Amino acid sequence: MRIFKVCVLVAGLSAATLSQTINGAQEPALPYKFKVVEWPTPATSAAGFAAPWNLIQATSAAVTPWGTVLVLHRGAHPLLEFEPGGKFIRSWSGPAFSEGKVAGIPKNDWAPDRSRYSAVYGAPGCDSCGAHSVRVDPQGNVWVVDASAHALYKLNREGKEIMRLGTKGVSGASPTNFNLPTDIGFAPNGDLYVSDGYGGARIVKFTRDGKFLLEWGKRGDGPGEFRLPHNVVVDAQGRVYVTDRDNQRIEVFDGNGRFLTQWKDTGGISGLGITKDGHIWTGAVLRDLSGNVVGRLTDGSGAHGVGVADSGDVYLAQLSGVVQKFVPVP
Repeated sequence: MRIFKVCVLVAGLSAATLSQTINGAQEPALPYKFKVVEWPTPATSAAGFAAPWNLIQATSAAVTPWGTVLVLHRGAHPLLEFEPGGKFIRSWSGPAFSEGKVAGIPKNDWAPDRSRYSAVYGAPGCDSCGAHSVRVDPQGNVWVVDASAHALYKLNREGKEIMRLGTKGVSGASPTNFNLPTDIGFAPNGDLYVSDGYGGARIVKFTRDGKFLLEWGKRGDGPGEFRLPHNVVVDAQGRVYVTDRDNQRIEVFDGNGRFLTQWKDTGGISGLGITKDGHIWTGAVLRDLSGNVVGRLTDGSGAHGVGVADSGDVYLAQLSGVVQKFVPVP
């Protein structure tokens, strides 16, 4: 483990309750309530005083089977591990994330059949800019997505790479190449679903051992099409949920890519997280598996990534450099 000094950024957060009004209209009381707690524990300066964390664009959070919380951010020491109470444990040593920075294509140059995103490399990029998502599979392995390197890495608990999907530094649209991928989800049997999102417009399915099985999706606005497949989760029945962020919806598929339904007008949601009791966090909004809203966090808008503990605690990773923790209210 590397030893290092850190400085902080922790936003002042007020207690969160369920939203009572939506666009000025009264919303019925929702059954699930949460409050925000200060997290993580402040770092300590060289003079011995509390100091804030300097997280550079926190992109993702995940809860491990051994109960700790992983935070991925776009700065030095990009993968950090904390106790649930917020105490820092360690910085993971690998992998080395790309310096490529995903960038939007100007609106005047958009085309119906083209991606709206590209990447800038070299000096205009930033340290660990490729860091996009961290997830933990059913076997307890940690997966990290390096979007601008076009690769996903499977790590053991010691941080050693034990599998790779995609070819690092080579973009494409084949079983062995991605184009700015965004996330990975896991079926109950261990099958893998990769959202090939910024440059691509597809979901790619593999076995738990990394054998290509199938893919689906194309650029567009219709059912089963994507503008930006950003995050993906899989429920206990094997249904696949994908945030189509630029189309402001969530699409639902069976395990072989057959379109089932869509939840329209969800807003430009990035993060998805599935709970132990079968609900889905869509950013700061909790839904049942039919898409109905059952909970809402008033202080949690704009989450890029969502991590959920079996206890029901929720961690929202924000590109502002903040990780928010919410706990259920009885």
